[in-house]
Amino acid sequence: MHSLVYGHAPFGVDGDLVAVEVDLRRGIPGVDIVGLPDDAVRESRERVRVAIRNSGFQFPRDRVLVNLSPAGVRKVGAAYDLPLALAVLVASGQVPAPRVPVMACGELNLAGAVHPVSGILTAVTAGAEAGHSWFLVPSGNRREAEALGVGAVLGVDSLTDAVAAMAQATAAAPARSGAAADGRGAAAQQPSPWRAELGEITDIRGQSVLKRALAVAAAGGHHMLVFGPPGSGKTMAGRRLVGLLPPLPRQEALAVTQIHSVAGSLPVDAGLLGWPPFRSPHHSASAEGIVGGGRLLRPGEVSLAHHGVLLLDEAPEFSRPLLQSLREPLEAGFVNVVRAGRTAHFPSAFQLVLTANPCPCGNLGRRHAACICSTAEVKHYWKRLGGALLDRIDIRVPVSDPPPGALLGPNEEHPDDYLQAVHGAHRRQWKRYRDHPWRLNGRLPPREVERYCVLGETEIRCLERGMRHAHLSSRALHSVIKLSRTIADLDGCDRIAAAHVNEALQYRRYGDVDIYWHYD
Repeated sequence: MHSLVYGHAPFGVDGDLVAVEVDLRRGIPGVDIVGLPDDAVRESRERVRVAIRNSGFQFPRDRVLVNLSPAGVRKVGAAYDLPLALAVLVASGQVPAPRVPVMACGELNLAGAVHPVSGILTAVTAGAEAGHSWFLVPSGNRREAEALGVGAVLGVDSLTDAVAAMAQATAAAPARSGAAADGRGAAAQQPSPWRAELGEITDIRGQSVLKRALAVAAAGGHHMLVFGPPGSGKTMAGRRLVGLLPPLPRQEALAVTQIHSVAGSLPVDAGLLGWPPFRSPHHSASAEGIVGGGRLLRPGEVSLAHHGVLLLDEAPEFSRPLLQSLREPLEAGFVNVVRAGRTAHFPSAFQLVLTANPCPCGNLGRRHAACICSTAEVKHYWKRLGGALLDRIDIRVPVSDPPPGALLGPNEEHPDDYLQAVHGAHRRQWKRYRDHPWRLNGRLPPREVERYCVLGETEIRCLERGMRHAHLSSRALHSVIKLSRTIADLDGCDRIAAAHVNEALQYRRYGDVDIYWHYD
């Protein structure tokens, strides 16, 4: 029989529509669920049976067969409770069959109440792409489902509410249930929530070079390494970068919200996530936790930081294989995880910030302190990062302990000065790349560097001298050129000048020749 009740089987950040078909036949009363259900789905037959009875309906006294189609797709989780209960009520004649397809997602408790589930935005997206226009979701997921701005989204608190909502599914085109959030709109009128939670850039006292580098990184989406002795402000700097970023455009906000919805990290009753995400995992995290995958095929930290910032504090403490696994998502902007002949696609266009001590003991380069590490120990410490990963880091900034006067003196800087410069640079880049899939200089493909980063003869000579002196790779050459373009944007200049090239070269002077760094 043709089903008009649908659920959703997430796979990566996409998934498949699942038709819930119910057949009633004579025989010993019982419920059989077929179509590759996991334990949570098989257990739903008891939850659904009791929820139907406690909601004032009758569970059929027949042999009930539930088919979840397509049968070859694994069905995982409790989100099938609601569509399964509705399909049973329709098959038993207690609820009129809807005239149009209805997608439903939600977990039932024994009293018939509907609880929120993860992946609602992905489910609504898949339903809309299939031409469906009626969506029954838990009330706690309604704002999330309405973010897409398609069809009629009906929030329900109980199975009884869902049955009443089914009656509205007529052949007539539904009215949109809510205006789609902009992703910038109201968010653009408010300060970034990260500024209150993680602090302002002006909390960093002294360290003018570090703050300038943070502004450049934020302005162009460039990856960054901050290294120096303990207590010099590395972690503070890494945590304040995300507060410089502007709100997300609508399409990026949808992508970020969808990833967090699938991961189950979206708060209940949350709408569109309008600001860049910030993630800072502990160094004991597993490869699946960082890159994604695992038994349930969930997005990792690199995807949860999509269009935002991923901070790896004390980066050499992370395992070397884990750090090297970051190279592909840094380059491609996505992660593909293969499971059982299928490939899950996880977007991961994040901005990486690494912090590190200069050596295992932390005293290398520190004034009035002795480093007790041997050269071999220092090289082994930095070897964890590896040249291939380090070559993808555009900005490397050494820091040292600021003098007491900088910490105790008056702070005359205002964070809005940095914000206006960074946001202005973003607007210049959005306008420049409005017809392309990328929008920041840090994501500029190598084939487009010559087109968008035009250098004059003076600037070319500066670049050649810097390349010869620092022995930079071809990737580093493009990195310096893109950094020069970002610095020009940050300064409000249409043309890249020699000063911009020289500043960009300074950010690449550490790490490409000898990992044993010496600095003042």
